Amino acid sequence: MKTKKKKPDAVVFDEENENYDASLKPYATDLAAPAITTTDTIAWKNTNIHKVNKQIKAKYDELKAEYDNLIKEFEYNNLVYSAKFNFEPVVGEVYHLYKNKQAQPFLSIIAPAECSFDHLGTFRLNADKMWESL
Repeated sequence: MKTKKKKPDAVVFDEENENYDASLKPYATDLAAPAITTTDTIAWKNTNIHKVNKQIKAKYDELKAEYDNLIKEFEYNNLVYSAKFNFEPVVGEVYHLYKNKQAQPFLSIIAPAECSFDHLGTFRLNADKMWESL
């Protein structure tokens, strides 16, 4: 059995192919070469984490505002559709929501300036049959 002599650490030798391959390495192998050190990425990470957190918070705030508007529209539509009215509302027309003496909501075409009912809001029926608060 043939004993192989170990080469010093400074010598770059590929034992599988049995050749010197220092010139083939993608990094410096000489003792005088600059030391390979990892770059400090903590500052980069912290800066980008801060930026990403701001973007996510901004997107969250937009979605929350959109959600709040959607809930408000739902509540308005629920309020108006549950109100009492004896006519078929016309798309695009403006209607007024009032409370009667029994605290029940009702829909009317009479403007608040023309009556003394407890005014809850003014609404317009859009083409999607949704009530928009005015």
